[in-house]
Amino acid sequence: MKKVVLLSLLCLFSSFISAQKLLIQMDDSQTNHLKAYGIAFWQLEQGLTIEWLLNYRGGSFLVDDNPVTRQECQLRDVSFNPVSTGEEASIKQEIAREDVNADVIKLEKAPKIAVYSPPNTLPWDDAVTLALTYAEIKYDKIWDKAVLEGKLKEYDWLHLHHEDFTGQYGKFYANFATVPWYIRQQAEYEAFAKEMGFPTVSEEKKAVAEKIREYVGEGGFMFAMCSATDSYDIALSALGLDIAPPEFDGTPADQDANKKLNFKRTLAFQNFTLNMNAYVYEYSDIDIQPEEIQQRIQNQASDFFTLFEFSAKWDPIPTMLTQNHRKVIKGFLGQTTIYKKRFVKPNVLVMGEYEGRDEVKYLTGTYAKGTFTFFGGHDPEDFQHAVGDPPTDLSLHKNSPGYRLILNNILFPAAKKKKHKT
Repeated sequence: MKKVVLLSLLCLFSSFISAQKLLIQMDDSQTNHLKAYGIAFWQLEQGLTIEWLLNYRGGSFLVDDNPVTRQECQLRDVSFNPVSTGEEASIKQEIAREDVNADVIKLEKAPKIAVYSPPNTLPWDDAVTLALTYAEIKYDKIWDKAVLEGKLKEYDWLHLHHEDFTGQYGKFYANFATVPWYIRQQAEYEAFAKEMGFPTVSEEKKAVAEKIREYVGEGGFMFAMCSATDSYDIALSALGLDIAPPEFDGTPADQDANKKLNFKRTLAFQNFTLNMNAYVYEYSDIDIQPEEIQQRIQNQASDFFTLFEFSAKWDPIPTMLTQNHRKVIKGFLGQTTIYKKRFVKPNVLVMGEYEGRDEVKYLTGTYAKGTFTFFGGHDPEDFQHAVGDPPTDLSLHKNSPGYRLILNNILFPAAKKKKHKT
């Protein structure tokens, strides 16, 4: 009996000796893609360096093998494969081949994450906070006061989602102006703007947008979805202009505002035209328009966008941001759904689009020392998420390609900067 126990222990010990690494594969064999990102983040929090194998089996992670990591993966339902020293060398030799579009990126430090979120509870959820919570990734919530006081510098990564930086309360006026949550939100926003010394919510929000631009310019990473994308650039372009109809701020909008917009100040978009009708649920012509939304609802079964393939060895940033086990991903609506390609600045990199159309879903770019990424739509697993709908249960979508794009952005700031090969 003692010999059997001893033999079992020796076998177990030898397995840990031979398996120096764990490969957390991110192809179709992964049981829980979203939780796998949480494992990667958890490893970084422990002070461990991990390797992101770009384009290898869906963008897999290579981590040190130990009983604690194995147990954590098992508890979170994350698949992994033990990898010996010889197998690791073989994998890296394959990745290093010039004819293989793959590379190894080291992730060194867990980024400190801030989610821009109002203190009150509004009747909708946020796909990014859902993803972070499900993946068990820590984050702080911040709001306008913290931004205006310069506290963004404490964070490596900032997420924006529903916010309307134009001060028009999401242009929900036509449908929700008389409902309690809208009335309460408007009163709270107006009180705060007055407290901070701004004449209107629109002016206060523009000041917040400018502080965020400074944060990006100083080296911050900003990721935005839905209305926080186009409304943000609109706010930057309209500094010093009244673009809010009287239904929102009690004063008439500047009717010549469209002639005065400053596109040199924007991050992603240019040459757009504002819609200053309070009863129209669109900020500008950047997004697809209401009649186009109805067509998409009728044809949602065929609504898919395609991710671009980038060179892992030469273009690591977009390659990291597009890691996935799918290249064709189902679309989804939002307050801002898609960006018309003709309004995207030429120096901005398109990462996901609707092929054959003037429609961009996913883009990234740089501003000074920092990086911004915009992702159109509200919830990758709910095609038509309406105000008041319950939040998506991600345990039912643990392999979601759309949510993977969100979580790629979480790890991006952890990557060690890599010089181009010569």
